[in-house]
Amino acid sequence: MKFAVLVYPGSNCDIDCYKAVEDTVGEPVDYVWHTATDLSEYDCILVPGGFSYGDYLRCGAIARFASVTQALVKAAEQGKYILGICNGFQVLTEAGLLPGALLRNRSLKFRCHSTLLKVVNNATPFTSDYAEGEVINIPIAHGEGNYYCDEETLRELQQNNQIVFCYETDTNPNGSVDDIAGICSKEGNIVGMMPHPERAVDELLGSADGKRMFTSILNAWREQHGTAVSR
Repeated sequence: MKFAVLVYPGSNCDIDCYKAVEDTVGEPVDYVWHTATDLSEYDCILVPGGFSYGDYLRCGAIARFASVTQALVKAAEQGKYILGICNGFQVLTEAGLLPGALLRNRSLKFRCHSTLLKVVNNATPFTSDYAEGEVINIPIAHGEGNYYCDEETLRELQQNNQIVFCYETDTNPNGSVDDIAGICSKEGNIVGMMPHPERAVDELLGSADGKRMFTSILNAWREQHGTAVSR
């Protein structure tokens, strides 16, 4: 399995994502610059956090037009695994790959701390190594993580089991509708989330709960391709 970590001007979590892949699953991983036009050689594409293009206009609004984002849309249509984290989640919504939008935190303050998440959907390629309803410790670092969608979209997310992670009710740090911390596409091959699993892959970092997101991806790919699965 081969991973790509996209790099936009202003990305600052790309190294974290790269090291997380190395440390958790040990699979090949490349940095892919924003000018790239072809992602066909990759099985999983990580869209990292940071401040793509300085987050001018809106978070992710300029990155949406980058050449590599156009290639990302094609990869999504081909069913490749795509994980957008923090600013990467914002890019995915701006690109129309996931519904909704990310607004300023209700407190209007940047929030950076550990957060408790509930695993709502463990039937995605990204969450199969978690138990449904399990509470995990994953850090956040964002100023615009307030997930918003209209009532009709929220009903669709609920009916289609597209809500993947929720903040524990008393720990919602940004005012997201329905305490949403992460969602997936209808097909399940795309996940966007505000918390940073790549920063929680070892107890030395305060939590190793993010490690299972990367092992889930690898195991899902191996099962899909009929190769041996190691847990």
